[in-house]
Amino acid sequence: MSESLRFQLLKLLKEKSYLKKKVILSSGKESDFYIDVKQTALHPKGMYLIGKLLFEKLKSGEKVEAVGGLTMGADPLSVATSLVSYLEKSPIASFYIRKEPKKHGTEQWIEGTANVSKGMKVAIIEDVVTTGASTSTAIERAQASGYVVKRVLAIVDRQEGGCDAIQNAGFTLESLFTKSDFISN
Repeated sequence: MSESLRFQLLKLLKEKSYLKKKVILSSGKESDFYIDVKQTALHPKGMYLIGKLLFEKLKSGEKVEAVGGLTMGADPLSVATSLVSYLEKSPIASFYIRKEPKKHGTEQWIEGTANVSKGMKVAIIEDVVTTGASTSTAIERAQASGYVVKRVLAIVDRQEGGCDAIQNAGFTLESLFTKSDFISN
């Protein structure tokens, strides 16, 4: 992974996404900091850096044909990664996993099914992992749709048990950053 790009992304995450304040996380836990990766992922440079760094990670190790995760956190990440993969002439499709099935039309859990088919090797992508609950949900929904989950990636691992939960489910969490990248610097 390019250390220069990694440093640039960390700097942008600290500027746009890191908040030092008391918040309640989606897990229900209270925290004295929050990392809203979407703020960086929706910034032009942030989107490029995220896509590039996640794609670089995916180039090594087990190959995948698509990337996706639970909406909304994973949406800009999977699109950025897919776009960079196309530009690098090694296309990887993207998909979204809904939090509940669509209530009309196709009534599906997954968006992007025209590009991702059963039996495809996929990576689940997360913005921030705390307990691993949403990651586990994404893995389960992808598997229930017939995808073969091979990799699990995150922008930030808060180091609050999520990595262990994902490992207990049989996967290794590959994160670009951890809590210590934000707290110790």
